[in-house]
Amino acid sequence: MASILRFRKLCYVEPVKFQFFQPQNFDKKEETVATKAKTSLENNEKRNKRQPKERSCVNSCCCVIGYMCTTWWLLLVLYHCLPAAFPGFQVPESPGTRLKREGLRALHPVVLVPGIVTGGLELWEGKPCAEGLFRKRLWGGSFTEVLKRPLCLLEHLALHNETGLDPPGIRLRAVSGLVAADYFAPGYFVWAVLIENLAKIGYEGKNMHMAAYDWRLSFQNTEIRDQTLSRLKSQIELMYVTNGYKKVVVVPHSMGVIYFLHFLKWVETPPPMGGGGGPGWCAKHIKSIMNIGPVFLGVPKAVSNLFSAEAKDMASIRAMDPGVLDSEILRLQALEHVMRVTRTWDSIASLLPKGGETVWGNLDWSPEEGYACDLSKKRYLQASAGDKDTNGSDVKMDFHVKESNKYGRIISFGKETLQLPSSQLPSVDTKEFLGTRTNRNTNSSCGGEVWTEYDEMCRETIRKIAENKPYTARTALDLLRFVAPKMMQRVDSHLSYGIADNLDDPKYTRYKHWSNPLETKLPDAPDIEIYCSYGVGIPTERSYVYKLSPNDRCKSIPFRIDSSVDGDEDSCLSGGVHLTDGDETVPVISAGFMCAKGWRGRTRFNPSGIATFIREYRHKPPASLLEGRGLESGAHVDIMGNFALIEDVLRVAAGATGAEIGGDRVHSDIFRMSDRINLRL
Repeated sequence: MASILRFRKLCYVEPVKFQFFQPQNFDKKEETVATKAKTSLENNEKRNKRQPKERSCVNSCCCVIGYMCTTWWLLLVLYHCLPAAFPGFQVPESPGTRLKREGLRALHPVVLVPGIVTGGLELWEGKPCAEGLFRKRLWGGSFTEVLKRPLCLLEHLALHNETGLDPPGIRLRAVSGLVAADYFAPGYFVWAVLIENLAKIGYEGKNMHMAAYDWRLSFQNTEIRDQTLSRLKSQIELMYVTNGYKKVVVVPHSMGVIYFLHFLKWVETPPPMGGGGGPGWCAKHIKSIMNIGPVFLGVPKAVSNLFSAEAKDMASIRAMDPGVLDSEILRLQALEHVMRVTRTWDSIASLLPKGGETVWGNLDWSPEEGYACDLSKKRYLQASAGDKDTNGSDVKMDFHVKESNKYGRIISFGKETLQLPSSQLPSVDTKEFLGTRTNRNTNSSCGGEVWTEYDEMCRETIRKIAENKPYTARTALDLLRFVAPKMMQRVDSHLSYGIADNLDDPKYTRYKHWSNPLETKLPDAPDIEIYCSYGVGIPTERSYVYKLSPNDRCKSIPFRIDSSVDGDEDSCLSGGVHLTDGDETVPVISAGFMCAKGWRGRTRFNPSGIATFIREYRHKPPASLLEGRGLESGAHVDIMGNFALIEDVLRVAAGATGAEIGGDRVHSDIFRMSDRINLRL
């Protein structure tokens, strides 16, 4: 690889001509040859001065990619060459093998529900640029073919901006079967480890099913276009009958959790809006729902994704090498392309925070108040008289007064906006922006194919948005409705983010409320058990500090995370991002609140008293490279290979109850956080 890069670098320099070394006619041509050599050197020098940035950026990119690929393949070869029992390292016995030896056998059918991004999509109809890719994966798999034509890939991944369905002439469909989401890419497992362990105790195609769906669509649109919900209903009924009338264990992951929550309401709703299964369908067919990495209340990362097409990792890359994403010479405009595509996906919007300021906090308060990012220590503000430690955590907590992190300010423009009390901050009223919005930039002379709704806003309005204003979970939604009105108009017809005052109000029978656990009831099925299983102990994005982009050119994103902003010692502010406890993607409050409080016991959200259990898995990084992504990982996707989690799934699938596998298993402060949320139950 290094030799190839050196050869490529030599191509920038013209070969030197050695004609003047020839003995014949030396005197006559000496002056001419010297002049040509001098001219050639001057031309090379001018070219070097004219294109230093392009060469530097291209070389840097090639070097980084070359080193990464070389390192990856060397590690892969080393891993496969080493003996199974390498001295000093022995791979632990898999849960499936151990439990099979203990006599555990397959009992209940299992349905796996993948989350966002991890499921494969294949091409059934496309544009001329996708010639030769019929029924090949455009998403998931090796990506070998599609990476040769990235703009073609983006064009096919985008949905219609008004309908949220297929654009004309393009049809991408979800890959079916267990292969739909076993691996995201070669060597990068998602469901593969869990599937393998289930197979060890007797599971196979007849009693295990992957409920694949097009994760880009809104949940109801998966039924409208593909009848995915109807197919899932029929599959569960078939597995129930063909497996001795044993109820099904459902294992959703990430966004699949709220997708299946939508299904629970859809399946018992009369047609044409619902599946017509009737009030007792869930009680008859479902034993347990084991939610992995649940996003019940959304993730703040979805706000930054839709607002500026970035998150902490992307902001860090921009800070290290701004030329990669912002190069005027290369015109990559990578984030603009990403924004144009992802804003057509209703799935991203389904992950926006739910519950508003009641759950996520306001300008002065948040449920994580006092949290310290050093996970070996837990520091909280002085507890009020009503605070109780009921979580059973094994973490020793130390209480003392300290300045709290303003987690409730999900978006803040400038570090000073974080520090000022709310009384000194300008009020946020997005209605005042409506009069200043204009389409005058739409027909501007800006070149290039990439454009976003930001180009329909005048620069004065953009600056006004960022005038030392903080945005909470409630006002951030208003902000998105202002900067992306076309997207949010479509989204608001499919999704809702509030808290129901009266769940018996007929308006909550509409499907837009079914994926929001704060606006819908669980089914009348008291024998079902619901698990919230997720990782903890990893700093997770919670709120962001933004600034105006220094790049004022047309067809660009005017806002970006201010990665230069860091907090003081013991602060959770790093690189312009406030961090809290979670699984690196989902904060604890979103993953665990419904099982800790919202559905615990008989509540208005859980009228039949379905039993809920919290199963937390403390993150432990891999001890060596030979452990891969870790056998005790708590990361959002890597947890799918966590042996403790896999054992829990296998035991429940084999007939165990939540009490029999140990009940609640809590390491975080989810109960204390939940107690601080004043929600009528």
